[in-house]
Amino acid sequence: MQNNGYETGRLNLPFVGHCTFAKSAVCLDWDRIDADVAILGAPNDMGTQWRSGARFGPRGIREASTLFSFGHAGAYDHEDDVMYLTQEDVRMVDVGDADIVHTDMASSNANIEFAVRKILESGAMPVVLGGDHSIHAPVIKAYEGRGPIHIIHFDAHLDFVDERHGVRYGHGNPLRRASEMDHIAGMTQLGIRNVSSSNRADYDAARAAGSHILSVRDVRRLGTEGVLAQIPESAAYYITIDIDGFDPSIAPGTGTPSHGGFQYYEVLEIIQALAKRSQGRIVGMDLVEVAPAYDPAGLTSILAAQLLLNSIGFIFHERTQAKARR
Repeated sequence: MQNNGYETGRLNLPFVGHCTFAKSAVCLDWDRIDADVAILGAPNDMGTQWRSGARFGPRGIREASTLFSFGHAGAYDHEDDVMYLTQEDVRMVDVGDADIVHTDMASSNANIEFAVRKILESGAMPVVLGGDHSIHAPVIKAYEGRGPIHIIHFDAHLDFVDERHGVRYGHGNPLRRASEMDHIAGMTQLGIRNVSSSNRADYDAARAAGSHILSVRDVRRLGTEGVLAQIPESAAYYITIDIDGFDPSIAPGTGTPSHGGFQYYEVLEIIQALAKRSQGRIVGMDLVEVAPAYDPAGLTSILAAQLLLNSIGFIFHERTQAKARR
């Protein structure tokens, strides 16, 4: 019988100690990362076009994640009858933040890319906490030479703007920049809805680049299995989650809320189904646009932390199961 491991060691309640992600060990020497997952903050919101504040997203998500750090031996899910996030399945470290140089987007993006490359070189899976969605461009660039990768994108907005007034690396551009990279084989964009930052030409360009676009209502009509059938088989998947893909009734703490968004399980079940089908071949994640100042109750940060921890649990459980079958 597995338990949560309270018999030895400190109790380590959520409100005690340092706010690393899920109370993971700290590793600030990026040449000595020894883990399956490395949590990286990318607190850059210089790409924001309206309400800033996502630079505090990594801090908010880390603090919220301590809520889910009860015990020391994993997290039991009674619906699946599985103990997720065990030490046998996954070892996590928090590697701190990429260095952001205020007003210097180019240097900040270079620092984010460098940090992700160091994580990948160690063999760990990067999980990046934004920051606004502009951080996705340098993150996915770090995967150069590691394709083909299919991107799964949850968002209210298409983020496929090419250039406006010379701006190519704002938070409306990252999926366009990703589509230009040789290691990106295609993308599935989920939750895109209503009036948004992209015009018809951007949608045409996204489809021409190999993107399949589904609205929230499309996803609900298809259901989880129907959505999964729309996602092509790939050697590897990368997941990028804009928190405004969720409805602002459950995720108000973001700069550009958009009504009519996802509920929690609609996103989680797609990620779990993809992890199962791919046997855990998800090579990285980022979660962006959490701006804690717009949500005094902290519900948005809690949602982000809960989604990431569940996703990590699913991915590495499936990897362990796949190894056992070999």
